[in-house]
Amino acid sequence: MAKEIKKWDTLESRYIIQRPWLTARVDKVRLPDGTINPEHYVLEYPDWVNIIAITRDNNFVMIRQYRHAMDQVMIELCAGMCEEGETPLQSAQRELLEETGFGGGQWAEIMTIGQNPSICDNITHCFLAQGVKKIDEQHLDQSEDIEVLIMTRQEVYDMLSNNQMLQALMAAPLWRYFATHDLTD
Repeated sequence: MAKEIKKWDTLESRYIIQRPWLTARVDKVRLPDGTINPEHYVLEYPDWVNIIAITRDNNFVMIRQYRHAMDQVMIELCAGMCEEGETPLQSAQRELLEETGFGGGQWAEIMTIGQNPSICDNITHCFLAQGVKKIDEQHLDQSEDIEVLIMTRQEVYDMLSNNQMLQALMAAPLWRYFATHDLTD
């Protein structure tokens, strides 16, 4: 028989910082055994999306950009934040178009994942967009400097296999994709 895991009781909650890109709060919680933890930190974020975008000729639309926290230029999936009033699908389609100029195709949500449910409250919706094509130019935010890359399946698979994708929220759906699709699809 499985052990019953009980929820914590939140006794107090206060915000430390509330900014558009960072909201953090500290909760005072009581654990099921009665222990009081006076400082459990939670990062609040809107939901996110990422997109495995595959062109009509079966190449991957990837992006390359600088990531300041890790001080590296990285190759990633197109991704972004869900805007208020948008469904996750609408957010994903908007992000792909804005960051790459690609759109169209057939879309399906292939998984939802949490980045670190111990301290983060949001979900990442992962989409597969097949048959996309270039339909516009990039429309980047002021802080974005993004290069669009068209990569073969083998190149993306090799990048994953060689630990060259450090973004776990992007590696997970790509691994799922490769687990369910042949490299020659």
